[in-house]
Amino acid sequence: MTARDTNEPHRTATPLELFFDLCFVVAVAQIAGELHEYLAQGRPATAVGSFLTVFFAIWWGWMGFTWFSSAFDPNDVPFRLVTLVIVTGALVLAAGVRPAFEEHDFALVVVGYTVMRLALISLWLRAACAGAAGRRTGRTFAAGLAVVQGLWCAWLLLPEEWQRPVFVLLALLDLAVPVLGERVRPTSWHAHHIAERYGLFTMIVLGESVMSATSAVRRAVDADYAGGDLYLLAGGGLLTVFAMWWMYFASSAGEFLDSTREGFLWGYGHYLIFGAAAAVGAGLALNIDALTDEAALTDAGAAATVTVPVAVYLMAVWALHVRPHHRGGWGPFLFPAGATLVLAATVTAMPVVATGLVTAGLVAVGVLRERAAERRAERARAERARAERSGGAAA
Repeated sequence: MTARDTNEPHRTATPLELFFDLCFVVAVAQIAGELHEYLAQGRPATAVGSFLTVFFAIWWGWMGFTWFSSAFDPNDVPFRLVTLVIVTGALVLAAGVRPAFEEHDFALVVVGYTVMRLALISLWLRAACAGAAGRRTGRTFAAGLAVVQGLWCAWLLLPEEWQRPVFVLLALLDLAVPVLGERVRPTSWHAHHIAERYGLFTMIVLGESVMSATSAVRRAVDADYAGGDLYLLAGGGLLTVFAMWWMYFASSAGEFLDSTREGFLWGYGHYLIFGAAAAVGAGLALNIDALTDEAALTDAGAAATVTVPVAVYLMAVWALHVRPHHRGGWGPFLFPAGATLVLAATVTAMPVVATGLVTAGLVAVGVLRERAAERRAERARAERARAERSGGAAA
């Protein structure tokens, strides 16, 4: 196993990484489904708390392998087998989602998480022994992961009222392991490869949201509910998800991921993007259920299940993608303003449609600004060319 070149050209996701992402989205779909069900029952505290807890496990399991495979990817048989073990751990975790929501029983979630962690520890030890990551770096990662995972197993023994506050502490310790490891010696992760990997996972999670909403529309139609408000809601939901996709991929993150610090902030911030994208699908399905009186929520409560995650998504995309590209002018303030309007749509008569119109408006303004910038650049090039021709003629 050797370190990859940070400037390697045409560094793209491998078929193994694509398969890895698709399997992890199975767990995301399970979590989103339980979020939808518990919100429909009028139990938002249990729904949101369990969602954030379990989603952290699947997100962090995905993160650990993604950054490792960006820096070291021999693509040999042992590496492929260990990757499939991590996938198995994710599927075990997915099987434990329902007990975690229903009975606050996180045993199977922790078992799946432990399988993923042990497999990743073996990869870091292999990298350390091969000298790919440096012995101290590889050992620091392996030791940190092992210690924190031991604490997660002990966490299961705590009383339920202690688990939530201790969870926050253990999550912070988990997040600190890469920070400590990279301080010993930065790994050779590839900026454009990382940006592509995150983009692909965002795309898949958004696709899962579309599937969730589509299933809810089908259930409503099967129940002989075919009112115009159903189709308006479905159209508003599609418009929202399409706009979310457009905004995320409007700019390339690989251009500004030029330091470990930027990589940490950008990578960790995607917890909000991934989580919000998954929650939007549950919210859209819940609003469709509310039309057929299958959800025990007020109109404003049902609306908030869409508007709140969309607003979170907008702010996260603004912080991670928009601000690094636009340092000045009024353009960067469009996203905070859009998030505010989306939250205000919670109390409107058709909140999902209003959300779709606001997000589509943000996309339209962004496209117009980009076209205007291209025209200014073309005029500047033409003026420089004329100046060079005039200078040559004078000479």
